[in-house]
Amino acid sequence: MKRAALYSRRPPAPGAEQRLSAPATAAATSPSQTLSHSANSTGIQGFVRLPLWAALLLCALLTATLTWTLTRQIGTPQRLTQDDINAAVLHTLNTQDLPSQAARAAQQIAPSVVRVRTQDEDKKNPQGGLQDSGVGSGVVISEEGVILTNLHVVQGAKRIQVTFADGLESEAVVIGVQPENDLAVIKAKRLPDDLQPATLGSSQNLQPGDEVVAVGFPFGIGPSVSAGVVSGLNRSFGSEGKTMMRGLIQADAAANPGNSGGPLINMAGEVVGVVTAILNPTSARTFIGIVFAATIESAGGGMGMPPF
Repeated sequence: MKRAALYSRRPPAPGAEQRLSAPATAAATSPSQTLSHSANSTGIQGFVRLPLWAALLLCALLTATLTWTLTRQIGTPQRLTQDDINAAVLHTLNTQDLPSQAARAAQQIAPSVVRVRTQDEDKKNPQGGLQDSGVGSGVVISEEGVILTNLHVVQGAKRIQVTFADGLESEAVVIGVQPENDLAVIKAKRLPDDLQPATLGSSQNLQPGDEVVAVGFPFGIGPSVSAGVVSGLNRSFGSEGKTMMRGLIQADAAANPGNSGGPLINMAGEVVGVVTAILNPTSARTFIGIVFAATIESAGGGMGMPPF
């Protein structure tokens, strides 16, 4: 067993008391000497404890100094007022070229618009075959490739072919019709990997003067975008020899042959109607300022689809 160290009780030599008191006094006033004396008297534990304490104190002092300096340089944060916000918005509007509402709406619907091309029997060819008979537009309404278009675009066609926004072409078949509103539902046999159906809105909130956009393939050119406003609601229209259609949206967004079946959308890019007809008081068959669209609600109701 290790014995404790014994210390002599021999009285100190003359002058030793004076020599010992001087270092003790210095230790009380000098941090470095205090650290050395503590290390010698308390061992490794004391040596580790005091530097950590000193480091924490130093960090606290540095943090306080840095905070005080930043506060002096930056100052107290100013509270934003409504005038500040208005000025920032006005500055952005004056310095940045922002897309129009119509452009943003058209971008929303663009991936869902398709070209619909039909073919009939070539009666002029003795050997038979098919020939192009018409072109129209359509809008994808489900991820399964269900497309809404006009009945007169696909009626009687021997072959229906749709072209998606990414260029993929596919044959399609008719799966439903609504003659009273000149509407048809077709389904594509092949689908793009990233098919994006349109967002269906509601026509119930439309008012005369509201902005709308028509997207389609007039004369096969497109997709083409035209913008206008709602001219009237709950209109009736029927060309010679055809069923009178009711509850239509009247708008002045330009439409021509080939726009039939394309979507009429609001500024949020939601489908509120399907372009169905243009007013043609002459045989020119060109747009004169009035287009009619079946509401999306009537389309959904006639096809057994849930209300939008």
